[in-house]
Amino acid sequence: MNEPVGIVAQILPAMLVNNNEMKDMCKRILVLDDDLAILSAIRDILEYNGYEVNTFSRGDEIFENIRRYHPDLILLDVMLANLDGREICQNIKQKQEQEGAGKIPVILISATHNLGDCLHLKNGPDDFLEKPFDISSLLDKVEAHLAAA
Repeated sequence: MNEPVGIVAQILPAMLVNNNEMKDMCKRILVLDDDLAILSAIRDILEYNGYEVNTFSRGDEIFENIRRYHPDLILLDVMLANLDGREICQNIKQKQEQEGAGKIPVILISATHNLGDCLHLKNGPDDFLEKPFDISSLLDKVEAHLAAA
C-alpha cells in the first residue's frame, strides 16, 4: 500500500523541476492600455495560457518597462489618455533599429481605427487587433508573432 505514495514522492520533485523549467521558458508579454478592465482581462487570458504578463497604463513608461522586463512581444493600445500608441510603436521600432537590438513584435489594439494601412509603414506595427476581439484572435496573433520572432 505504501508503494504508490513512494512513487508519487519520487515523481513529484521531477514534475516540480519541469514546471519551474517551463516558467523559465515562458514568453514575456508587455501590455500597455489605459483601460484597467481591458488590462486585467488581457493579463488573465494570457497568463491562463502560460505567458508571463506585465501590464501598465502609462505610455511614458514604455522604455523603462522594456528595459526592466525584456518582453518577447508588446500589445499596445492606440488611444491612450496622454499619447498615441502608433507614435509609441514608431519610437520603439526606431530605437531598436538605432541600437541594432532584436526586434520585439508590436501588436496595436484599437476600437476606433482600422490599422491595416499602418502595417506597411516603416517602423509600423507588426499586426493589429480590433476591439472588441475574441480570445482566440488574441491568442492566434500572439502565438504567430512569438513563433516568428
